[in-house]
Amino acid sequence: MGECILKVSGLCKTFGITKANDDVSLKLEPGKVHALAGENGSGKSTLISQIVGIQTPDSGEMELAGKPYTPVSPIDAREQGIGFVVQELGLIDDFDAAMNMFVGNVGPFTSRGMISIKKMREAARRELQRWNFKEVPMHTKAVNLSIEKRKIIEITKALSTNPKILILDETTQALSHDTKNRLYEIIEEMKKEGTAVLMVTHDLDEMCELADQITVLRDGKSIVTLEKPEISVDRVRQLMVGRAIEGNYYRTDWECIYDDEVLLRAEHISDGPFYQDVSFELHKGEILGFCGLSDAGIHEIGKAVFALQPPRQGKVIVNRSGRVLRQPLDATRNKIAYVPKDRDSEALLMEASIRDNIYMPSLQEIEGKGFFISPSKCTALAEEARQKLNIKCTNVKQIVSALSGGNKQKVNLGRWLVKDLDILVLDCPTRGVDVGVKAYIYQLMKEMKQKGLSMILISDELTEVLGMSDRIAVMKEGKLVTVMKRSEHPTESKVVEVMI
Repeated sequence: MGECILKVSGLCKTFGITKANDDVSLKLEPGKVHALAGENGSGKSTLISQIVGIQTPDSGEMELAGKPYTPVSPIDAREQGIGFVVQELGLIDDFDAAMNMFVGNVGPFTSRGMISIKKMREAARRELQRWNFKEVPMHTKAVNLSIEKRKIIEITKALSTNPKILILDETTQALSHDTKNRLYEIIEEMKKEGTAVLMVTHDLDEMCELADQITVLRDGKSIVTLEKPEISVDRVRQLMVGRAIEGNYYRTDWECIYDDEVLLRAEHISDGPFYQDVSFELHKGEILGFCGLSDAGIHEIGKAVFALQPPRQGKVIVNRSGRVLRQPLDATRNKIAYVPKDRDSEALLMEASIRDNIYMPSLQEIEGKGFFISPSKCTALAEEARQKLNIKCTNVKQIVSALSGGNKQKVNLGRWLVKDLDILVLDCPTRGVDVGVKAYIYQLMKEMKQKGLSMILISDELTEVLGMSDRIAVMKEGKLVTVMKRSEHPTESKVVEVMI
């Protein structure tokens, strides 16, 4: 190991009977990318939360540039040269984008006790331009921004302080292909300037490509730190789970396997700036993939199919019933389900129990006489989902916010998979989950496909779309430009060429 900017020694953190971190040690070096690898629940985010001052260690110590480092808050950490984008904090929903970028640092815009919102917004726009990110409306409240735009604000905020250490906790999976590539360029620029980068990502290919060093965590312990020559996807994967993971994540066949029957049609649908004149068909037993850059409109297509954000022109039709989908209730009554990209704010009730989250979409099925909801039926349904998806929890009364990312996503999927479905819309279904859960979700998709379930797979990860889809719909600037068949063996470079 060379020069050290941050040294973590024997860090321990316990929550109840759970040892989230157990004697964790690592060193960050200037000009290098250091990644943390581990399954959900291995202690990565807990470690980061202590480095940035969200949590206080039970024991152990940290040194920053050779001096004792004990941050008392995230603001304290930022003032000591640590910029970060972490899962726990995010943005303040009721603040606009500019205020979120400079919250805790409004001094430059304050005169006689008054904050100049105009100057703050101008400064925020300059920061975006400085880092060559796409424009974000600075007057818009964070709650109304897309998950990608929220992350862009968080990243820009972290960069605006010219940090000595940049921490990125599961940041890239919220970004589109082009924005992700821009972040990669920024990381390279930061390395050249001597900044240390600490990152967490569940994309092992991305991790192994970017990282100069990887520390593997398992059950709260730091198992090993790999240097660049030792790093490979298979090695990291095996160390993470303590055993070799065999088999292919994705489908191994190269055929478009689905029935001739069309279950759903989109006819010339348009929604203002998001997408224009898009038409497609979804067959029984088909996985239809959608991919595109950040302004392509792929995520809005998912909302249109579920009628969460119905098209302004054109229509989405269920073939068997001839029903035009105008609201989510139309979709659920026609056996259509939707798993959104941002599960924490758009899908799950974070402070409710697993049980309550599971039964909510199935109220009609478990409703008794006089609109009475049977508690025993609710619990039975939740138990069915827990067992079916192997959700790791103390019991179904556990609060969802206490679960790991992978288990949250299992709840998100399980609440729909206990129902009788024909169509499932999956928007970035493996975002923020570890390698084991990702493999599990892909296997689940294969099984559902074999049973005749139709799926629309929307993803910012091209490998995911290529690996799982029968047909791939490529969108560019709101228009559907081409549909590629699995049997044509489309490559990532060919898809990117069309997207750009």
